[in-house]
Parts: sequence; structure tokens; C-alpha cells
Amino acid sequence: MSLRNDLEDVANRMRISSIQMVDAAKSGHTTSSCSAAEIMATLFFHEMRYDVKEPKSASADRFVLSKGHACPILYAAWEEAGLLTHDDVLSLRKITSDIEGHPTPRLNFIDVATGSLGQGFSCAAGMAYVGKYVDKASYRVYCLMGDGEIAEGSVWEAAGFASHYNLDNLVVIVDANRLGQSQETSIGHNVDVYAARFAAFGFHQIVVDGHNVDELLAAFEEAKKDHKKPTAIIAKTYKGRGLEGLEDKDNWHGKPAPISTIDGVKARLHGSEKGKLVASKPVDDAPKVDFQLGHIKIAAPEYKLGEKVDFFYNYKYKFQSYPG
Repeated sequence: MSLRNDLEDVANRMRISSIQMVDAAKSGHTTSSCSAAEIMATLFFHEMRYDVKEPKSASADRFVLSKGHACPILYAAWEEAGLLTHDDVLSLRKITSDIEGHPTPRLNFIDVATGSLGQGFSCAAGMAYVGKYVDKASYRVYCLMGDGEIAEGSVWEAAGFASHYNLDNLVVIVDANRLGQSQETSIGHNVDVYAARFAAFGFHQIVVDGHNVDELLAAFEEAKKDHKKPTAIIAKTYKGRGLEGLEDKDNWHGKPAPISTIDGVKARLHGSEKGKLVASKPVDDAPKVDFQLGHIKIAAPEYKLGEKVDFFYNYKYKFQSYPG
């Protein structure tokens, strides 16, 4: 079995899991997840360095899912890696579950809460700055964005920052699947336009077929060369990739895919076993930092059942700060 087949199987197993968890929740973003399956497979099972036993290790590579609504594919990646169980991911969006509809740092594998589009890139750029100039460590930072959020001005502010500081440890991947929430994005599949814009901001840019694992692997390898600048990988993808009747179709954003679409994805499997591909461990060269800055204890609001209460003035929160 070739590496290509192994990674394609990882991607398709993650697609299946995404379909199942969103179907169980009766809400979520299946098609947005499926367009990124090969990107996530190559990142998590060949490119990134991390330890499943310590996902927030100071030396681990960082990953920010800026298109936070596509978190089913992120949960599926950590399921594939062995950190989450299938029962865990099937609790998606349940009131009792931390497997929320957008990533939350309450989870031990999430650094940044995302979902307000256009903000994840800024956080990733800050992480890369710290890695290069403060920690002076070898960890790298990866940020996956959707093409719809590229319209946000904060994206280009972050791009200017990353370029100014020569953050060559930062890789931005644009999942250019053409379709936004309700219609085609303004640029659609004109991936060369995205590349030109990142070039104008001082990025090394690479355009790839986002469903071709060989091209993705080559792009990640290219990004590690000494360009003295951040890299933007523009991945041309298709929303709902692999889902029969849904691929590249409008009006499937934020909706469960029919559970029957799993059959077509299963037909693509080569037979590679789950667990065959394991991430490389990080290089232990980041300084250990313990932020003992204290925290705030917040008491429950005081009011009687049925009492009319002014939210801003009559809620009697009790704040108490204390060390450690």
C-alpha cells in the first residue's frame, strides 16, 4: 500500500465520520468538512509533529482551524489519531458535550476558539511570531481558512503582519471550494487571483489540487524551504467532495448529508488500516512556560425566580481574584 493510498483512506474515513457525527447531531457542516479532508489528512498524518498524549505540548506544531464551522473534519482527524473515540465525536453539538459546533479551547487539542470568520489567521500569525522570535523553537504553525473568509479585512491585516516579520514558520492553507454559505464566492475557483493577492502581501504562494495528496505533500515540503517569508497554499477543492449528488452543489451549506452518501465514500477506500499512519513527535526545543497569573471566580447571579431584572445593572456578579 502506497503512502498516497494510505492518506486517501485516512481522508475518506474522516469524511465518513464527519457524515455520521453531523447526521447524529441533525445539524452541522458536512460539505465544508469534506472539501478539506485531504488537506487535513496530509497535515495530521504526514506533515505536522505532535504527540497525541500531549497535544498542547509547548513544542508541538500548532494548528488553527480558522473556518471553525468545519470542525467535524477536525474532530474526525483527532479520532483517526486516537485522541477521541467514535462515541466522543457522535456527541457533536449535544448540550452535555464539549464536542461543540465550533472549536473551543476547553478541549485539550484546541488552542484558539474559532468560528467568527477571518480571525483565526491573526491568532496563527501571533503564534508564529512567538515561535520565531520569543520561543525561538522549531515548531511550525498551520492555519486552514475558507475562501469565503478571505473577504474579511482582518485576513489581510494578518497577512501584512506575517510578511513584515518574515514568518517563514507559518503556513496558511486556503480551502478554495468555491461555494460560500448561500452562493458562489466573489472569486470562485480563480485560484490564481488568490495567489496573486498573497504574493502582493509578500507571501510565497503555491497553487495545488486540494484533493491530490501528492501535490499537497509537495507543497508542505516546499513551504519548509528557506524562503524567509510565510507560505500560502491555495488548494482548489470542491465542497462536498466525495458525496454523491452533493459535490460542488449549492444549498448544502450547514446541512447534514444523507447518511446514504457514506456508501459512495466507502467505495473509494483502498483497504488501508486505521492507525497505520502516526504523526512524528515534536522536537523538544520550546521553553516551558507556566502562566500562574491567577484567575477570576464568578459567583452565580442573585435574583429570585420570576423577578424582573435589568441585565446590566441588577445582576450582582461577585468577582474575586486570587493567586494560582
